[in-house]
Amino acid sequence: MAERRSRRGRAALVYNPIKVDKRALRAAVSGRSSRAGWARPLFFETTIEDLGQKATRQALDQAVDAVLVAGGDGTVRAVAEALTGTGVPLTIVPSGTGTLLARNLGLPLLEPEHMIDATFTGDTIAIDVGIATLTRVDGEHEEYAFVVMGGIGLDAAMIANTRPKLKKTVGWVAYIDGAARSLPNAKPFRVVYQLEGRRMHTAKVQSVLFANCGALPAGISLVPDASITDGRLDVAVIQPAGWFGWLGVWRKVWWDNSVLRRFRAGRRVLQYRGRAASVRYRHGSSIEVAAEWPSAVQLDGDEFGKATRVRCRLEPGGLRVTVPHGHDTSRL
Repeated sequence: MAERRSRRGRAALVYNPIKVDKRALRAAVSGRSSRAGWARPLFFETTIEDLGQKATRQALDQAVDAVLVAGGDGTVRAVAEALTGTGVPLTIVPSGTGTLLARNLGLPLLEPEHMIDATFTGDTIAIDVGIATLTRVDGEHEEYAFVVMGGIGLDAAMIANTRPKLKKTVGWVAYIDGAARSLPNAKPFRVVYQLEGRRMHTAKVQSVLFANCGALPAGISLVPDASITDGRLDVAVIQPAGWFGWLGVWRKVWWDNSVLRRFRAGRRVLQYRGRAASVRYRHGSSIEVAAEWPSAVQLDGDEFGKATRVRCRLEPGGLRVTVPHGHDTSRL
């Protein structure tokens, strides 16, 4: 449920200087803060050493009332991690082609001024946040937040194999190059996984995905039932049997999820077709996955090294996000 922003205060902007025109952006935030009667905003640049967590905590230490973020998916993830549980709302300012969280929320992707204005005049909604605990080879545990999707296996290897320069040039399309570089050497691996309160499963997989929301660019619905406000973690187990199995994955993700489900007649076809063996969907409050060997992990499109075990849970309504006043949230 959306809540109207009304009180005045002070905002902070955390931005990736490589992704934005920082002079124009800072001027826009300063101007709109002044017109709204707010104090002069604070500005923090991300660095290679700090993707945004430390900067956001510094802003919180100065008792800011709102945080704006401008950058890629990794910057948004880092700032969201620091804001989770604080009640301080996050405004996602469009930069480039927009972030996956902004796309899943249906926010304007080409109008930064519109979203900056929403910081002072818009509404806020509560969304779920994923929390992933990674167990490393040496037994150490590390905990990170994600707002869109995480995964262990081929999807993470694909991201690791994506060339950074190409990603900067063409954005998410660069992942196609990463996939082409990863698929020839992709080997299925055995996992044991268990959703909380359910029985244990074992399977040979290429990837296990943990989805807080499920839409990708180009209208692709990877996990169609995922909702960012339902307090439920959705899981996709990708287990194709050979190259023909990959055709089944393609049909399920692109044709079934992204085309047929949009139409009533298509949904009827899917009801009679039954489940696809190459992609299995599960959901619950949390899941734990143990892999037979250390496997690559990704969170919101960034690589996080290798882990032998991943436990994911949700923080229901853990993050408040700014939306324009009257924004349609019925499909979230």
